[in-house]
Amino acid sequence: MNALKKPAIANKLAKRMIEASEAEAEKMGIAISTTVVDETGNLVAFSKMDQAPIKWIENSQNKAYTAISLGKPTHDWYPMNKEELILFHGKIQTARLIVAGGGFPIRVESEIIGGIGVSGGSTEENIRCCEAGLNLTD
Repeated sequence: MNALKKPAIANKLAKRMIEASEAEAEKMGIAISTTVVDETGNLVAFSKMDQAPIKWIENSQNKAYTAISLGKPTHDWYPMNKEELILFHGKIQTARLIVAGGGFPIRVESEIIGGIGVSGGSTEENIRCCEAGLNLTD
């Protein structure tokens, strides 16, 4: 058989990551949307806290997608491409890629098994919420 075997993020872990992210958000007094996707960008789990604006739903999903696409946290995207101003003035667009901080790949050893994206706070707050969820994968 020529099928590939690879690790995948389990729904149970994705839900626990979201709970940890939301607990961190509660400590900071913010309401967030959190998305966990698998390694292909498909939704595994999602949560929008009460009072979180609906506009952050899509942002959290796009941050998780960007993180798996780049294999890096979303806040690394702008410094990598800041000299390519065409990317930031709409001349070239890639659907779902976002430069705002708050998206991280989820790894098992060196392999990406998914991504987590958080929107609702400042860049630093979103990053802290992601890191709270990622701490469960160590």
